[in-house]
Amino acid sequence: METSSPQSDLSLDSPTVCTILVNFIRDETHNAGFSRGVVGLSGGVDSAVTAYLAVRALGKDNVRAVMMPYKASSPDSLHDAKLVIDALAIASETVDITPMVDAFLATAGKMDNVRAGNVMARERMIVLYDRSARDGALVLGTSNKTESLLGYGTLFGDMASAINPLGDLYKTQIWQLARALKVPERIIEKKPSADLWTGQTDEGELGFSYTDVDRLLFAMVDDRRTESELTSMGFAPEFVRRVQRLLQRSQFKRRPPLVAKISHRTVNVDFRYARDWGI
Repeated sequence: METSSPQSDLSLDSPTVCTILVNFIRDETHNAGFSRGVVGLSGGVDSAVTAYLAVRALGKDNVRAVMMPYKASSPDSLHDAKLVIDALAIASETVDITPMVDAFLATAGKMDNVRAGNVMARERMIVLYDRSARDGALVLGTSNKTESLLGYGTLFGDMASAINPLGDLYKTQIWQLARALKVPERIIEKKPSADLWTGQTDEGELGFSYTDVDRLLFAMVDDRRTESELTSMGFAPEFVRRVQRLLQRSQFKRRPPLVAKISHRTVNVDFRYARDWGI
């Protein structure tokens, strides 16, 4: 069976996608009864794209960026976040999470990098939701489809948000959209990193590139190719199996908490009104 190129299928009609996402942010923010948004700005391309889209949707006066460095964070991350703030002329603040994180780490005993990174990610979301309550602003998500499918994110940390404009875009598509939005090239070209410890990079931790895994995920998830089809397309069997395991093991991160059914109207089972009903 003749197949199309997985890489070409990841190409975006960036102007159309941008229009869809701007309308999504504007409509869903207003449907929830809000007019403002808050973005955790890390200096990376994902949060930069969300900020650029939010300004188009809500206006620069209705978007606030929050930078939340830890003592081990790269100075470049703060510098790059400020590039976005200056380009968009949006309000911003910096909240150093070091005292909060270190206070918890001091009580937890010996902790590896992953656990410590989870603490940082959740502390940042505590800050964002506090600013959300203070300012009457929705927390706008910055997690992309690649991260979601691989489970490469912290539940109730960087994966949390009120609405997420990027959740159906693979990482390689985020880069395309970033160029269309004119995000600073320095941010687009830098190695992706959650900046959780010195020298950490996403691709180094995952053990494969976003370009390779996006091609595989598109064929596996969007095109629903079987394992035999994937290997016939040139994907290494061990790579296919590893990504399949990551998908399976992270399913719990992609769904709301399961509710044990007792009544005849169970939330998110039988009681499934749209979230903006009645507003």
